[in-house]
Amino acid sequence: MSEQEKQPNPNAVVTLREVTKDTLDDILELKVKPEQRQFVADNAVSVAEAHFEEKAWFRAIYADETPVGFLMLYDDPEATDYYLWRFMIDARYQRLGYGDRALQLLIEYVRSRPDATELLVSYVPAEGSPEPFYRRAGFVDTGQVHDGENVMNLVFTPAASA
Repeated sequence: MSEQEKQPNPNAVVTLREVTKDTLDDILELKVKPEQRQFVADNAVSVAEAHFEEKAWFRAIYADETPVGFLMLYDDPEATDYYLWRFMIDARYQRLGYGDRALQLLIEYVRSRPDATELLVSYVPAEGSPEPFYRRAGFVDTGQVHDGENVMNLVFTPAASA
């Protein structure tokens, strides 16, 4: 996508879409801020990994018709816990609410999965980490550390019976 194309507005409709042959180049061009690179793998690495992991569910994040980010979930319908493996919003589109709305869409997706009880995410504990972003969405620290990353979870309460 060229820089001359119209920037989406903060009220844009956020959707999660399959990455296709036609959209791949646009998704691979999305980059976080330089100081955030230590916290998330490049989208090219994520897409490559997804193709070798059968339980990877990955989507481009769009604001209206503009690709603004990428996410990848470890999606095992036989498990009760799901793991948000990658989540990024391009530097140009941060702080516009797209990440918040995309994360809510992901949470709704996971809640719809059979027997889902929680969504896990991990972060590198360092200045500028995404920990506050996840905390605002309701994630809490589990006290666990995996591969040097702090683990957070969002527990799903069962729907009340009518």
